[in-house]
Parts: sequence; C-alpha cells; structure tokens
Amino acid sequence: MPDHVALPRGRTGRLKRVFSNQRTVALLALIVLFLFFCVAGDNFASYPTFMSILDASYYIGLLAVGVTFIIMTGGIDLSCGTVMICCALISGTLIKAGWPVALCLVICVLLGVLFGLLNGFMVAVMGLPAFIATLGTMMITRGLGSIVTATASVTFPQRRAPEGWFRNIFKVLGPDVPWGMLPTGLILLAALAAVMGVILGKTRPGRYITALGSNKEATRLSGIDTVTWEMLAYVIGGGFAGLAAISYAATYSTVLPSTGNGFELDAIAGAVIGGTSLSGGLGSISGTIIGVFIMSVLKTGLPFVGLQPHYQLLFTGIVLIIAVFVDVLNRRRQKT
Repeated sequence: MPDHVALPRGRTGRLKRVFSNQRTVALLALIVLFLFFCVAGDNFASYPTFMSILDASYYIGLLAVGVTFIIMTGGIDLSCGTVMICCALISGTLIKAGWPVALCLVICVLLGVLFGLLNGFMVAVMGLPAFIATLGTMMITRGLGSIVTATASVTFPQRRAPEGWFRNIFKVLGPDVPWGMLPTGLILLAALAAVMGVILGKTRPGRYITALGSNKEATRLSGIDTVTWEMLAYVIGGGFAGLAAISYAATYSTVLPSTGNGFELDAIAGAVIGGTSLSGGLGSISGTIIGVFIMSVLKTGLPFVGLQPHYQLLFTGIVLIIAVFVDVLNRRRQKT
C-alpha cells in the first residue's frame, strides 16, 4: 500500500493496515486452508500430498509469474494456457523426430517468446485491445498445436530413458533421495520468482511496466517509450509460458492437442488472489505465488474431504470475486 494512504492509529489501525494488504490476507488464507485440510482430511498431512500440491503448482506458477507482468500494465493474456500446450506439442514432436532434448527445450521457450512478441506487437503497436489480441492468439496456438501433431497426443521421454533427464529438473525420484522424492522444481520456481520479483519491484523495466498500469498516458508524456516496455511485458509472459510447457511435460508425460483452455484462468486467478490489481499498476510476484498455492491446495485437498477436484472451480471463482472486491475497496480508500 502506498505510504500516503492514511490509516487509523493504535491496535485497530494496525489490524486494518494488515488486512488492507491483500497479499497478507492471501497468506493467512493459505495457512488456514492448509490447516483445515490437515484436520478434516484423512492422510492429507503427508509428504506425497505435499508433492502433489507442488506438481499442481509448477506450471500454473510459471504461467502466473509471466501473466503478472502483463496485468501490471493493465492488460490481460488469455492465450498463455494454449501457448504453453502449443510449445509443448511442437517441442515434443521435434524430440520424437530425433532432435536433441536440450535443443528442443530451448526451442520450447523461444516459441513462447515469439508468441509473447506477437501479442505485444498487436497490443502495443497495432493498438488492439489485449482481450481481443490474446483471444486471437489463443485460437491460433490451439489450432497450430493440433495441425503440427495431426491431432495426435505427444508423449515425452520417460524418466528412465536417457532423454528423460529433464524430468529431474522438477522432481528427483529414487531410493537415495529423502522420502523417495525430492521437489527440485520448488527450488527452480522459488529462484525464478525471486529474480522476477526483484526485476518487477527494483529495476527500471519493472518500474516502467508498473507505471504503464498506473497511468499509461502520463507515462508516455514523461518521455518513456511505452511501446517497448508494454511489449516487454508480453514477451516475459510468453517466455514463462514456454518454461511452463517444460514443467507440464516433465510432470504429466503426455500432452494432448486442443487443450490448455482454462490454464490461463488459473494463472490470472493466482495473480489476482495474490494481490495483483486487474486495473494494473499494483501487484507482486510473491503474492502471485501465494495465490497459486491457494488454488493448488484447494485442488489437492478437496478429494480428502469427499469433494471432487472440479469443485475447485466453484471455490476459486468465489475467492476470485472476493479478491477483486478487496482490490476495489482498497483503490476507493486510496482515492479518499
């Protein structure tokens, strides 16, 4: 919250200050939610369950980190989910054709960057509404993935195969590791989130991207090249969609064409629940990661209390509405 916002003093003032910070509220909600499932769910508090939560967090977390930069500009990206699947399908097809795995993984990320560049060009240069531009890219990537694979699914090399080494980036299995499973992906996600958090909050590109969401016209009039920095936000989003594709393939083995719809909503919801304002100009990477884990805990924990995972959509929608309403209230408070 900006320093100029006046809050009441004393104990009540401190409480209002804490609960006006949406990231803090999200963290408290995550803790309460986790403890609820530990108490109400049989065998929820176990290491395999913890690993399941992480498996559900990696690709959505990477998507959400990228989309946070886009939302910070006041834009939106409806294509990140299908871009992720398209990148995975194309790189998996190249691996099947005999290309080196390492090269295909690099191509996967570069494809994401190219799609992000396309989105950025349409929004920043052509002046298309972000909703329409990224909706078009969503359709293009969904169709392109099906065309490249001839509507067939793509299976990535299994862990025991020599080409399956990339799976260890996100999870190491074996009798020689603690509890038989080591979540190396958590280290990668935390490192990338930390780096991008610093870029967003402490560097010139991050400040310019934030300024775009706060007041784009004032930013332009101050002499900042708004086109370049707006495009950069979409390129970052595309690059992280490519990284998410690697995570998804490493976790789930088989990638199906004509899928990916809905993943972008999970990423956007994670960012918004974590405190990123859909109006732009306000948010944090740490808050986004907290929001992603809230959804992952929901998805993993619901079966433990007798509910199917699709109930996650219901609860995520409710939480998302509450998060947006809190953001609206905070913005009204700042204007008064």
